Amino acid sequence: MTSAPILEIVDEEDDALHHTVREGVRTFNRTVLFANHPKGRDLAIAIRDPETGASVGGLIGRMNGGWLAIELLFVPERFRGAGLATRLIAMAEDEAKRRGCHSAWLDTLNPKARILYERLGYEVFGELKDYPIGSSRFFLQKKLVASSQS
Repeated sequence: MTSAPILEIVDEEDDALHHTVREGVRTFNRTVLFANHPKGRDLAIAIRDPETGASVGGLIGRMNGGWLAIELLFVPERFRGAGLATRLIAMAEDEAKRRGCHSAWLDTLNPKARILYERLGYEVFGELKDYPIGSSRFFLQKKLVASSQS
């Protein structure tokens, strides 16, 4: 007889748990939902400090099922206003197209970022109202190739 699993709220950050859950979902999706698609691929683009070479910001995303998901984008305050966010997104989209993605999506809480994304051709397809309370989280998508090529 197998013992029942134990469920526990984990208050501190647990990298091993995060890895286990993420890889479990990816394995399930790969075998059940994306069995006839290429394996998903992570994407990371760094902003490096010009003096130290250290990573100080960048873009993190994932390509899977023909889509680029831009998960995180951060430009340090001292580098803002130089078009780096636009360049990061363009680099990510170019890499995604090169790898066969037809579309991209992202989400944001930041009203200024939403304006940028819309200027880059992204369109809102969803809104989570009152997240955080008094504001909204917006979900945006963009077609990367002409629909005749999909």
